[in-house]
Amino acid sequence: MRYRIKKALIVFASIMIALWFLTPVVLIVLASLTPSSEYYDPHKILPTKLTLDHLYKLFVVLDGWQATLNSLEVAGVAIGLSFLIGLPAGYALTRFVFKGKNFFRLLILLTRSFPALVMAVPLVVLYLKIGISDTLFGVALAHTSMILPFVVLITSSILAGISVEYEEAGMIFGLSRFQSFLKITLPLALPGLAASAIFAFIMSWNEVFVASVLTLINRTLPAHILNTAIASPDYFKFAAGTVMAVPAMVFIFFTRKYLVSMWGISLK
Repeated sequence: MRYRIKKALIVFASIMIALWFLTPVVLIVLASLTPSSEYYDPHKILPTKLTLDHLYKLFVVLDGWQATLNSLEVAGVAIGLSFLIGLPAGYALTRFVFKGKNFFRLLILLTRSFPALVMAVPLVVLYLKIGISDTLFGVALAHTSMILPFVVLITSSILAGISVEYEEAGMIFGLSRFQSFLKITLPLALPGLAASAIFAFIMSWNEVFVASVLTLINRTLPAHILNTAIASPDYFKFAAGTVMAVPAMVFIFFTRKYLVSMWGISLK
């Protein structure tokens, strides 16, 4: 009886937690699909019919489709650059001993102490001088600078949990350090790196201030929504919120097995 009560409480708590997180998402999606004639009707709590008209207008009339592609491109470039730089840096922090290593870790965190508002004007001036203002690559570079400290620290923590003896064994059997990392350490670290990639994607996808300041034409989706949909009716705002949420949810869905693997390893 005690076991059944405990199991029932766990199931009930799980359901309540799921409802707590899913209810706002469901309401946002429902509001984005509600016809404008029913949205402001106080006598209708739930819509009697659904429409894709708001999403269509957001994508086609307000040119949200191009902004969505811009956001995906910026996020992809930012993730690639962050891991290209952050993964070797995290490996060096984990596998090598050198003077000032702890200070370097602190310095990485200090880079996030400067608010984007302070860095916006210098970035605009710099981008104008080097000719990358109002470009997606410029926004991706700015997002990389925001994501990179977290990628370095997360990857260093992940690699610290993988014994160096595996790499040493590979080097004994003829592999170089780089080959040992690619064939032994990297596959073991893949679940944690996938989680880090999810975090980096969400940071870039949701960032709005830097993208709004650095671009006028080639805007990402959050900046485009801030510039256009914010002055639109409420159902357009909910449609924009739905568009913002779906790609991140899809990205997490396809990488969820790595997250489950990582949790399974941590529980052993």
